[in-house]
Amino acid sequence: MGRRDAKPVGRLDPMHIIMPLLYPNRCDNEAYISERIDLTNINEYLEKKNKDLAAEEDGRVFRYTLFHVIVTAILKTVILRPKLNYFIANKRIYERNEVTASFIVKKAFSDNGAEALALLPGKEEDNIDDIHEKIRRQVYSCRSDVPDGSSKSMDIICRLPFFLTRFIVWFCRKLDVHGKVPKSMIESDPYYTTVVFSNLGSIRLKSGYHHLTNWGSNSLFCIVGEKKRRPFFEEDGSYKMKDSVELGLTIDERLADGYYYAKSIRLLEKLLDDPELLEKPLGEEVDY
Repeated sequence: MGRRDAKPVGRLDPMHIIMPLLYPNRCDNEAYISERIDLTNINEYLEKKNKDLAAEEDGRVFRYTLFHVIVTAILKTVILRPKLNYFIANKRIYERNEVTASFIVKKAFSDNGAEALALLPGKEEDNIDDIHEKIRRQVYSCRSDVPDGSSKSMDIICRLPFFLTRFIVWFCRKLDVHGKVPKSMIESDPYYTTVVFSNLGSIRLKSGYHHLTNWGSNSLFCIVGEKKRRPFFEEDGSYKMKDSVELGLTIDERLADGYYYAKSIRLLEKLLDDPELLEKPLGEEVDY
């Protein structure tokens, strides 16, 4: 029987059939890409989007931010570059049924502040306004007192005697290989999504490397670093200091070749350089 969340990819070339057999673990096949993004155009775009943004009933204004732009740009990149939505499980390549993003929401910015998992789907008809609204709903939900499904499942398991906890985790790992983990346990698990985001800029940390995991199906991780003034060099050696952000992308190199990934990064750079393109549906093609 097949997986509920994906379908096997057919018509693969021999290399992409053999690679998962030779190198079965996701963590052994990570590649890391670092990108520095000039924020000049994004800053202007965000200023325009937020200029006349209306307050909600409680008086709060959920502003458009750099994070919304980056999430939308990466979701659009994945939809237009479908191999980024592949993953390898049980030594076979699958394509997800949906494009999904996940991130962690800090309930309170303190040492003891709890965390909650947010998950949002990206549809071909969505644009940045739809993604902004989905993130708003997720953030407000996560900061409520209602725990997410994954947290509730982990809490129940951890209350059992330790030998039972160990057995359940071992059994779940066996189910994970075949895509049979109960939906109630993984519906808010970030490692079963297309891309996991970590917005380290919100806590004033630099971007950096983050590993993938052999649990789940996630094969793309994006770290968003702190906004800072950094030098951008011209061909003649001169430079200008500009607002910038650095992105750290971790990928599974078994899913596509270097050319495919390089072209995908060029698309992402195009979308971040011209954020007006994010006003159009995620599934609409872009010249780049």
